[in-house]
Amino acid sequence: MSPAQRATDPPGTSAPAPTVPNDIPSTIPTSAASAPPGSEARSVLEAAEISRALSRIAHEVLERNKGAAGLVLLGIPTRGVQLARRLARRLAEIEGTEVPVGALDVTMHRDDLRRQPVRTIGATEVPESGIDDRVVVLVDDVLYSGRTIRAALDALSDLGRPRAVRLAVLVDRGHRELPIRADHVGKNLPTSQLERVRVHLSEIDGEDSVAIVGGAG
Repeated sequence: MSPAQRATDPPGTSAPAPTVPNDIPSTIPTSAASAPPGSEARSVLEAAEISRALSRIAHEVLERNKGAAGLVLLGIPTRGVQLARRLARRLAEIEGTEVPVGALDVTMHRDDLRRQPVRTIGATEVPESGIDDRVVVLVDDVLYSGRTIRAALDALSDLGRPRAVRLAVLVDRGHRELPIRADHVGKNLPTSQLERVRVHLSEIDGEDSVAIVGGAG
């Protein structure tokens, strides 16, 4: 993928925070903070398994890139940012090199802005090194319809022209609506569209877990 280069704010700056529609897939949400009344959450990953999945992704990223040189990690808010920071720490532990990490908010580039509830835009934080001629690894918690990643590619093209763009996700739950595929996956998780995938991370939720919620008729 080679997004076209366009003018943008200087690297290291943060986007303003107006209020815009929510970043939710066009069908059923990919994750939820809590189970709806009458639904039971089925545990899929616990803390140790999430940790192992991130370690495996880190090794895959380094193997494909032949080291850490030229890498930039950009997490998609909210939980993708925390996962990107964890992944950067894993890469540093393995390779002994600090990998730049930042955040990429995609809300203004979503294709469902007119239909979803409003929310505040998250910050876009680009490392000082920028993204031009770098290998950018987008990091998110759940890959579902692919619409969030499409929006991320559009947002990325506003920031510069990477040499390559790759995608790492903790969970791929299927049901793609666009021709988008992750390069690095922690766990492939078959689901029905009546189910939701709930990701909890300790930095935000106080615990690490992945669960499937709903699905009962």
